[in-house]
Amino acid sequence: MKKLLLVLILLTAAASKAQTARDSCVTCHLALDGDLARPAQLFEQDVHRKNGFSCADCHGGDPSSDDVEKSMSRSRGFVGKIDRRSVPARCARCHADANRIHRYKPQQRVDQLAQYRTSVHGQRLAAGDTRVANCTDCHGVHDIREVRDAESPVHPLRVPGTCARCHADPEHMKDYGIPTDQFDKYQRSVHWQALAKRGDLSAPSCATCHGNHGAAPPGVASVAHVCGSCHVVFENLFTASPHKAAFDSMGLAGCVVCHSNHEVIQPTVNMLGVQPGATCTNCHVEGDKGYEAARVMRARLDDLAAALRASGEILRRAATSGMEVSEAQMELDMAQESLVKARVAVHSFVPAQVEAEVKKGIAAAESSRRASETALAERGYRRKGLALSLVAIGITMAGLWLAIRELESRNGVA
Repeated sequence: MKKLLLVLILLTAAASKAQTARDSCVTCHLALDGDLARPAQLFEQDVHRKNGFSCADCHGGDPSSDDVEKSMSRSRGFVGKIDRRSVPARCARCHADANRIHRYKPQQRVDQLAQYRTSVHGQRLAAGDTRVANCTDCHGVHDIREVRDAESPVHPLRVPGTCARCHADPEHMKDYGIPTDQFDKYQRSVHWQALAKRGDLSAPSCATCHGNHGAAPPGVASVAHVCGSCHVVFENLFTASPHKAAFDSMGLAGCVVCHSNHEVIQPTVNMLGVQPGATCTNCHVEGDKGYEAARVMRARLDDLAAALRASGEILRRAATSGMEVSEAQMELDMAQESLVKARVAVHSFVPAQVEAEVKKGIAAAESSRRASETALAERGYRRKGLALSLVAIGITMAGLWLAIRELESRNGVA
């Protein structure tokens, strides 16, 4: 009797669990066609589904009932299609609740809604503009995936394309007075090359500079800080430079003046100087201090680069001759490091700082050149010694041959 009672209890519990897990929304919609079936099909891959959530958690209603009127009853909280203006608050019912969300994602922030409300998107949505992005425009609707999922629209590799769905659409953006070429320009940038071509997921994308939930364009005063979050040394040099105050007074945005914002191409030394096409000549003209500073800094960088090339060529000849050149190579590496530091020091826009690194580099390059020349001279001595040794050996062998012939002659050997 006890065993029978236990079996009945277990069966009742199992039936109760099955009833709770039942989702009539999915069952019904999968039996439909076209657009009505699509949400249920997509939901199979949704991160919420995988964590035990159902359609009713967003849409309300009673998923345990097979009765359509009951399952979609307004009295049971059914809301059907969620109004775009209500989407952020509905998502925040879970995502702004630390006790609830941290059961699934302990590291997840719970201030996304507060951030969104400060963003350009959130402010315009609150003002009644339903065309701006809300949670579902970026994350998806029924097939929301983990950020680390490569198929997620907010995966680092896909963020630029997700933003571009709106921001590169002239029709969508025509009422906002915002350019629509940002994505095209970004795809020509060094940041895109690092992200998409080399797979560096830490490379900057739209959200890195503009923010994600609290998205807002960086202002003039904050651009250097945005860039400086990655390029710390450059920011420190620029902040202490004469350009900082000059750009601020003209309302110019720091790094953007020389490097642009979306189309940040690979910097080269050709940006510096007074030759045609140099960035410096966009502002400076012959006769002003900036023009002369640019000319001097470029000339000194060229001097160091030339010293490196000359020393490197001698070092290469010594190395290919089989000589020991480790000391010369170490000096050349130090000179190359000085060239890198000198190029970085350009952001101070103080020729003396560039000169200090150039002097170190030229001294190291000269030291490398001398060591390489010593190795080549030693090679010459060795070759001369080898030649003399070969001559001596040849003379010795000839003498031996003559001596043998003399002995054979005395002994009557034909």
